[in-house]
Amino acid sequence: MSDVARGHSVARSVTASAGRTYYLASLLLPAPRRRAVHALYAYARSVDDAVDSGLAPDVATARIDVLEAGLHAALRGDAPPTGLDVDDADMLAALAAAVRDNGIPISTFDAFGRSMRMDLPGTPLFRNRYRTFDDLAEYTYGSAAVIGIQMIPVLGADPSLGDGAALLGEAFQLTNFIRDVAEDLRRDRVYLPLDVLSAFGVDEDLLHDDLGRRSTSPALRRAIAHVIAVNRDQYRRTTPAIERLPATTRPAIAAAARSYSDILRMIEDADHDVMAARAAVPRRTRVRHAAQSLFGAPRF
Repeated sequence: MSDVARGHSVARSVTASAGRTYYLASLLLPAPRRRAVHALYAYARSVDDAVDSGLAPDVATARIDVLEAGLHAALRGDAPPTGLDVDDADMLAALAAAVRDNGIPISTFDAFGRSMRMDLPGTPLFRNRYRTFDDLAEYTYGSAAVIGIQMIPVLGADPSLGDGAALLGEAFQLTNFIRDVAEDLRRDRVYLPLDVLSAFGVDEDLLHDDLGRRSTSPALRRAIAHVIAVNRDQYRRTTPAIERLPATTRPAIAAAARSYSDILRMIEDADHDVMAARAAVPRRTRVRHAAQSLFGAPRF
């Protein structure tokens, strides 16, 4: 059978290497809750990597399928399915323990998998352009909102905070989309709503011209500034929910929110140039955010 304790170690390593902001924030949590966060992150990263690692769509789909099957097998106490290596199986055993211990809704993992399949060309769910924010919300519900929903029981929070948690997940996701315009375009994905881009005079030709020049045109800079304003409003609206989190778990979420929203400031400091370089918050700044979060919720 799979080794839950080893699975916690695997999940911690994945989170530390691939999710530096989340890992640093998780250190503010009590150990059992921290382990659950690492297991959730490692699973999400494993599925996301299947989508973004350049695998053929059918291979990526098969990888997602086996990870989902492995999670359900672990929840039933069955042996892992063929196709999972030892690290995968142990990580999924740790995740299953977190799901059982915290009462995390299983439906959230199904929704997450659905959104990940929306990124895979040739699959029935595939989409790589979104006309409006409402259209984008179909994707971000599964890719981000459900992560917030999963966190509510892990944080020991009142279920009434679910909407705020979902909104914070979506805020993190939109920050990613703003920061990663160039990286996503190289994968033939445009997550910023097309109607917003069009309103500022940005079309596909301009996006590709900017990418080729590694410089952001004035029109795209104005569009980015607008989407940042939308994103900041999302963060502001999460403040009441963050303030109502239990005192033992609030600092971790406040730290993550501070650090992630600070990516927006860095993009603004670069005059909204998202094509030249990828904004990253320095570790010393993230450490400062963690310390600040011990004394209260952030102000966005």
